[in-house]
Amino acid sequence: MNKSEIIKAAIIGGVMGLLPSFLLNYFLIPMPETVLANALGNGVSGLISGFMGGFMGLFVYFKQTDKRK
Repeated sequence: MNKSEIIKAAIIGGVMGLLPSFLLNYFLIPMPETVLANALGNGVSGLISGFMGGFMGLFVYFKQTDKRK
């Protein structure tokens, strides 16, 4: 896998991580009343979006390597 394919997979994974984070913050986690609630909401959405971004990036990588065989 060359550098351009790695960058493409990382961008796709990043966008797939951004979407759940945005949706969680916009629809499920309302504007927090305290700083602690804000930090907790950002931590939860960051955990979920980081996991999803990594998973989708790995999925794209495996899909691209399967095409080359």
